[in-house]
Amino acid sequence: MSFIESIKERAKLDKKTIILPESMDSRVIEAASKLLEEDICNIIIIGDKNKIDSSFDVSKAMFIDPVTYFFTDELANGLYELRKEKGMTLDEAKKLLIEDYMYFACMLVKTGRADGIVSGACHSTSNTLRPALQIIKSDPKYNFVSSFFIMETVNNEFGDDGILIFSDSGLVEYPTVEELAHIAEMSAESFDYLVEDDPIVAMLSYSTKGSAKSEYVDKVVQAANIAKRDYPNLRLDGELQLDAAIIPEVATRKAPNSNVAGHANVLIFPNIDAGNIGYKLVERFAHAKAYGPITQGMAAPVNDLSRGSSVDEIVGVVAITAVQAQK
Repeated sequence: MSFIESIKERAKLDKKTIILPESMDSRVIEAASKLLEEDICNIIIIGDKNKIDSSFDVSKAMFIDPVTYFFTDELANGLYELRKEKGMTLDEAKKLLIEDYMYFACMLVKTGRADGIVSGACHSTSNTLRPALQIIKSDPKYNFVSSFFIMETVNNEFGDDGILIFSDSGLVEYPTVEELAHIAEMSAESFDYLVEDDPIVAMLSYSTKGSAKSEYVDKVVQAANIAKRDYPNLRLDGELQLDAAIIPEVATRKAPNSNVAGHANVLIFPNIDAGNIGYKLVERFAHAKAYGPITQGMAAPVNDLSRGSSVDEIVGVVAITAVQAQK
């Protein structure tokens, strides 16, 4: 059974309600029809039911139109209370909910009417995650939100039978040393929960064990040392170049004393430039499936999509979101 098929089976065991705000995108509607057909989760679609692509059967979905929804005024009042200290008026809150489906979806989750959200097929990451960070906010356990991609590759010799996490590839642009260590720990926890296997974490750099000297290398070394200190049970090492992290033959030459090198399945990139470019290279050149950006550290799961996502990748991210909501 593939990784995503196992995720779907887990989602079915305790069905959650996931919101799809992008009713204007036919890929999202097709994905919703597949999710409903496979009975993976309950679906709420935001928008006017009469204006969506009628090519797909989504009759089992719940449709909510912010213009006619009975509780829109209640949600607007809740948003006003959350944002009034930032200068938002009640009229502005209601206008925002009606015009921006992502804000509306976040208020549905905030008030317990749904368990998670998937958006981003036709909106930017900032348009997807900004409302979530303002309304749903971070889990107090973490007080920090980052993101990752789950890469399902056809190269079974890499990672965990071809499965790897790339982090942070979608949210935290240039993490501090402390944030980089925190991202490593959170990503390991996400791997453990979603992949159900032991995480092996590599802190990536263009240097391996001192082969280059610069402030950028030093930053990764410091982050690795902090992570080792704060999370002593975590199998983690760095700084490591990508080939030393995942290829045993290279690891024996470049980092012979590392218990991570050659076996990593969680790759922590030094910044979002490297992470975002890296996942797209693997997705396109290696024909991998890229699920994400998946957020970690939110009070409720709100996940982004690449605007280049396929229907199957949207289905996969929704299934992952449902499993996160179980946790």
